[in-house]
Amino acid sequence: MKRIHIILIIVIAVGIGVVVTSITSASTTVTFDKAFANAGKEYQIKGVLDKNKAIEYDPIKNPNLFAFYIFDKKNEERKVVFNGTKPENFEHTDTIVVTGKAVGAEFVASKILTKCPSKYTNKQGPQTAAEQGVEPTEKEFKAVN
Repeated sequence: MKRIHIILIIVIAVGIGVVVTSITSASTTVTFDKAFANAGKEYQIKGVLDKNKAIEYDPIKNPNLFAFYIFDKKNEERKVVFNGTKPENFEHTDTIVVTGKAVGAEFVASKILTKCPSKYTNKQGPQTAAEQGVEPTEKEFKAVN
């Protein structure tokens, strides 16, 4: 075999390995029940922030400690502890996805993903070029006519 063939086989094998790893690590969200039944195993939990409980974050005392409570899809509430800084506009989030492990009575998150509803809703206001007071593009003109 030529050297180029060997290198090509290695590159293909690494590529297949990356694809397989990314597929198996792409997990779906679960509830707190499953995460706490298998403590120590990493899971993703999708939930809603409990706005009636205080968010624990003091950047002066410890900027890498952030704790809050969320409800999962079965409406079970748990405390989530994240060893990192609080995401911007966290209090205004609609949905939270935390990745981590159950440790004792808390869920220790290694990642937090927040979804703000205002980013995904259609803002009211001028929608077309004409409503905005500008000339329509050729594409908009053709769509109207």
